[in-house]
Amino acid sequence: MEEIIGAPQGGANGAASGELIKDVTEADFMAEVVQASMERPVIVDFWAPWCGPCKQLTPALEKVVSEAGGKVALAKVNVDENKGIAQQLRVQSLPTVYAFYQGRPLDGFQGALPEGQLRDFVNKLLKASGGEARESSETILAQADEALGQGMPEEAAELYARILDGEQENTKALSGVIRSYIGMGELAAAKEIFNSLPEAVQLHADLQGAKAALDLAEQPEQDEGELAELMEKIAHNENDMQARMDLALALNAQGKREAAAEELLEIVRRKRDWNEDAGRKQLVQFFEAWGPSDPATIQARKRLSSLLFS
Repeated sequence: MEEIIGAPQGGANGAASGELIKDVTEADFMAEVVQASMERPVIVDFWAPWCGPCKQLTPALEKVVSEAGGKVALAKVNVDENKGIAQQLRVQSLPTVYAFYQGRPLDGFQGALPEGQLRDFVNKLLKASGGEARESSETILAQADEALGQGMPEEAAELYARILDGEQENTKALSGVIRSYIGMGELAAAKEIFNSLPEAVQLHADLQGAKAALDLAEQPEQDEGELAELMEKIAHNENDMQARMDLALALNAQGKREAAAEELLEIVRRKRDWNEDAGRKQLVQFFEAWGPSDPATIQARKRLSSLLFS
């Protein structure tokens, strides 16, 4: 677990986000921008408190710089407090961004660009400075999700960890790591990750889905003899709702999601209010654990809606 959550922030150079993103003044501009750009490119964000577009640009710049894994830094200059630098670099409108490398301006732009264009700007800067463009977190996340979906949890965990290296509270990556550990059968490690997160993060929908998957994975798996016994109970009494509930949980533990959902849908169809709406509630937990794009979720959710609103 320590390799993923406890990894140093900032990627290859081991630079923490506080070292990569700084407020810079006239007093330290030479050291933090000009001299620092001899080691790696430094993006300078000229902003002011009264500038509306600046409030959109700066957080997006911070995110993209964090994604770059220590290969680029960001210096934020408040022009109201540092007019000399702005005048020297002929900053005439805000926001204005310059990229320094090897002590000189290399590129720049004016106005608040969307995140995708900012990422392109940073990748172009890295290529021009001899560095390598870093894949976006969205690209890596898609690769990780695909690996997990194809039954390769170890590879998925490594990809999710790359995202968390620069975005420690990326909820989709955190959820993916937990699901990867579940896939590897390391339930204790998955539980440790979830419990170590701040409560506000735990309550996010992505993490609640991972927690539902963990709760289901922790339920004891029943053998074939027990499954056959449950099926026999239902054959003798189709209204044995507890047997249907137990069978649904057992089928889900074996990865038979459609069959598990079928038993719960039958509970809702036969006796919707059984055990305080337990059939519907268990289905919702399944949906959270399986994820909204899972075919079993999509199909069962449609059928549940039809039953509830018919």
